[in-house]
Amino acid sequence: MSVGAGLAVIYFGSGGEEGGGVTNAVLLLAVAAGLAVWYLTRPSAGKPVS
Repeated sequence: MSVGAGLAVIYFGSGGEEGGGVTNAVLLLAVAAGLAVWYLTRPSAGKPVS
């Protein structure tokens, strides 16, 4: 899911009127989105994964 979030940010952030390139800001947002999704969806340490 976190990879998908990062790829979605890159996909939607790359389209634009100014040539449509991927900038450093878009890459930084993609990494931040991926980390946020990973953090929110990770299993808790005390609960076994079923």
